[in-house]
Amino acid sequence: MRNVIFGLMAHVHDCWHCGAKDAASLFCRYCNTIQAPTPDYYEFFDLPRRLALDPEDLKNRYYSLSRLLHPDRYTRRSEQERRFSLEASSILNDAYRVLRDPIQRAEYVLREEGFPIGDQRNKDVPPELLEEVFELNMALDELRSGDLDVLPQLESWRRRFLEMLAGIDAELEELFRQHDAAEGGQRRKVLEQIRAVLNRRRYISNLVQEVDKQLVARNA
Repeated sequence: MRNVIFGLMAHVHDCWHCGAKDAASLFCRYCNTIQAPTPDYYEFFDLPRRLALDPEDLKNRYYSLSRLLHPDRYTRRSEQERRFSLEASSILNDAYRVLRDPIQRAEYVLREEGFPIGDQRNKDVPPELLEEVFELNMALDELRSGDLDVLPQLESWRRRFLEMLAGIDAELEELFRQHDAAEGGQRRKVLEQIRAVLNRRRYISNLVQEVDKQLVARNA
């Protein structure tokens, strides 16, 4: 099982236990001793760095790794093995949480490829939404002041924004396919597009959350 799961991993190093020069990750291919885990989420799951992943395959890999890395299997092993097991289990859970979510997965790849998400200016309104956002903010202010006549308008905007999010998610799926099929400089151009679309998606998602927040507060 271990050789099947980890045979393709690129993270090769000397085994701390038997001294083999090409021990691989997460288990030595010669003595099967657990190794220091790689922090790279894709490498950890022995997956190519693609944005379109098979959720069922990812889940199966997660459960297989969970059984192999669970700290209970290492209670009678050396301190080094117990420590690696804990580190690997932590990385496993974080990696699965990120990779199974398309948005978090894309953000992770962007960061790893040198496109930090944190420098996106979420306060900037997408140009095509300027008028709607202005009217939405006015309606929210009126609702906070007790004017319930704006409720149907807010519900209408909420539906429109949700439809926009669905359209953006479909656009992202297509960009994911383009990214996975591209190479080199072309792949980076697609990542630039994905970052812009994610930024727009984040802004619209925040609008939906704000509308929901005010509607819930009004109905409380």
